[in-house]
Amino acid sequence: MKGLILAGGNGTRLQPLTLGMSKQLLPIFDKPMIYHPLSTLMLANIRDIQIIIKEEHLGIYKKLFQDGSHLGLNISYAIQNEPRGLAEAFIICKDFIGNDSSCLVLGDNIFFGHDLQDNLIQSSKLEEGAIIYAYAVNDPSQFGVVEFDENFSAISIEEKPENPRSIYAVTGIYFYDNLVVDFARDVKPSERGELEITSINQAYLNQKRLNVQLLGRGMTWLDAGTHESLLEASHFVSTIERRQGMKIACLEEIAWRKGWISDEDLEVISLKMGDSFYSSYLSKLLLQK
Repeated sequence: MKGLILAGGNGTRLQPLTLGMSKQLLPIFDKPMIYHPLSTLMLANIRDIQIIIKEEHLGIYKKLFQDGSHLGLNISYAIQNEPRGLAEAFIICKDFIGNDSSCLVLGDNIFFGHDLQDNLIQSSKLEEGAIIYAYAVNDPSQFGVVEFDENFSAISIEEKPENPRSIYAVTGIYFYDNLVVDFARDVKPSERGELEITSINQAYLNQKRLNVQLLGRGMTWLDAGTHESLLEASHFVSTIERRQGMKIACLEEIAWRKGWISDEDLEVISLKMGDSFYSSYLSKLLLQK
């Protein structure tokens, strides 16, 4: 399975913070925002990853991640200078996807929870159809909304409806088989002028090949696309890390624990980070073996 991270866009809701930089490079407490979607793909055991960015930000992303080999990954980059909707990701990355299935994660989405890794690994084994995750929210009209029948099978999906038919929002992670490339090519612009991901989900739903899984109370999903949600996400990550003494979205730790990099690799990365607290955390991992 190939992994895609959508990290383009103009970040207009976060201006002036985003006037001179990519939204996904803004900090969530002690790490750039993009560490979170990348860690989500890594937890799913997805190692071939393409990051979709604006061309003007290419240099800094390459400086941050290079080709990903130091994390046991294969990272490449695709350019989207003007955002035209989430579904365009599969058109831009069609050559990268090839004949494989794929997983798209939005660059400003944060997932956390005890069973998260198990759920992601299971979803990454997808061979046919699609898997998306739904999460109960206070204001569903701001999201894509999925409606269920009495057996909790999805029966409709709407993009930002004025009168939502449920409280369940579609989160920013999507698993699809290879047909997604064809579905994306057939998507027509919405009234907002965008190629909506909801249109792809609807295509799978029409074929009865859409599996919607609920993220329960033990899971956390955050969308850090506004000033308030960016601050809330930072507070959340800070609180969990300080209380538990373990980091969220620590890419180096995930790669090390999965055996993608060695003890020596982790030590080299730690030393390159100088005397930061992050460096100290990586060093302590080796002492706790």
